[in-house]
Amino acid sequence: MSLSSYQNVDREALAADLDALYKEAQANTDEQDFKHLKKMERWGIACSCLGYGTAWMAPNPISALLISQGSFTRWTQMTHPIVHKGYDKLEGVPEKYTSKKFATGWRRFLDWPDWITPAGWHQEHDILHHYNLGEKLDPDHLQHNMEWLRQSKVPMWLRYTIVGVFTASWKILYYTPRTHKELRIRKARQQGEGQPEFTRSGAWSFFTPHGRALWLQSILPYVGFRFVFLPALFLPLGAYAATSVLLTSILAEALTNMHSFLVIVPNHAGDDVMMFEEKGKGKGEFYLRQILGSVNYPTGSDFNDFFYGWLNYQVEHHLWPDLSLRQYQLVQPKVVAVCEKYGIPYRQDSVFKRLLKAVDIMVGRTSMLRPAAIPST
Repeated sequence: MSLSSYQNVDREALAADLDALYKEAQANTDEQDFKHLKKMERWGIACSCLGYGTAWMAPNPISALLISQGSFTRWTQMTHPIVHKGYDKLEGVPEKYTSKKFATGWRRFLDWPDWITPAGWHQEHDILHHYNLGEKLDPDHLQHNMEWLRQSKVPMWLRYTIVGVFTASWKILYYTPRTHKELRIRKARQQGEGQPEFTRSGAWSFFTPHGRALWLQSILPYVGFRFVFLPALFLPLGAYAATSVLLTSILAEALTNMHSFLVIVPNHAGDDVMMFEEKGKGKGEFYLRQILGSVNYPTGSDFNDFFYGWLNYQVEHHLWPDLSLRQYQLVQPKVVAVCEKYGIPYRQDSVFKRLLKAVDIMVGRTSMLRPAAIPST
C-alpha cells in the first residue's frame, strides 16, 4: 500500500461496510456460540487432566505440554473472549461465563489461575492496548518497549539470546508487572492523585505499593497454587510423585510462556506492520488502523484455532473485541473481502514467519512502518 493509497481510503464507506458485518455477526450469535465455547473449555480441561494425570509418574515433556495447553486455553479461549464481553448478551448463559463474574473474587483461581490479575488484565489489555493500538499509549507496543535493547551496544547475537531467554518467562517478567503498573496508574487518576513513580527495582520491591501488589496478588498466590498446592495433592502417592508433578509443572510454565509469546507478540509487529505517532480520529480511521496494525495466522477449523488460542484472528478481534470465538471464524472471509474492496493489505502468514519478523523488531534489525514512510508496492 502506497502512502497515497493509505490516505485515500474512504474511511466512512469502510466503517459502514464493517459495521454491517458486525451487526450481522451479532445477530447470528446464539446458543451455538456458547456450546462452542464450552467445547473449547472441555478440550482445555482434558489437556490439563491428562497432563496432571500422567505427570506424577515421572517428570516428562508430554505431560508438561498438556498442562501448558490447558493453561494456555484458560487464558486465550476462556478469559480473553469472556472478559471482552463476547458472551454477555446471550440469553441463558450462566453468570460465571460473563465479564462481570468470570474470575472475580473466590472464582479467580477456579476460572483463571494465572500470574496476571483479572483487573490488571482488563485495564492493560482490554482498554489501553485495544484502543491505542500501535500508538505511543499502547502498553504492548513492541518497538517502543524494546528500545532499550534496540539502541544498546550489545552484539546482535547476544540480543537474540536475550530475546530467547525472555520468551520462557515473559508473562512474569513483563506482562504481570505491566498490568499492575497500568492498574495503579488508573486508580491514582480516579482518586485524583498524581502520577505514581515507578522504577525497575521498585516494581519488584515489597516496600513499594506497586511491588507489594505484585507479590501479594500475583507472585505468591500463583506460586502457592501452581507449585505448592497442586503438587501437594499427589503426596498420597509418595514424595517422588509430588516432586515429579512439581518439576513437570515448572517445565509446563516455561512452555506456556513460549507458546503464548509465539502467538501473541508477533500479532502486531514486523517491518510490514504499521505504527502511529498520533491518536486516530473517527471510526473509519480506527478500523483502518486495526487492520494495518494487526496480523493473522492460518485460520478456519476448531482444531487449528485451538492451538492458536483464536489469536490467529487478530484482525477481526481488534475490529470487534466483543465477538464470540465462533463468530470470528464465520466473519473472517468477509473481512478479507472488504479489505480487497478498499485495497487494504490483509496480513495472514505462518506464525513462524511472523515470529522472525517480531524478533527482528525487538533486536533492532528492522523497524515498523509509519504512515509517512510507507513504501510503494
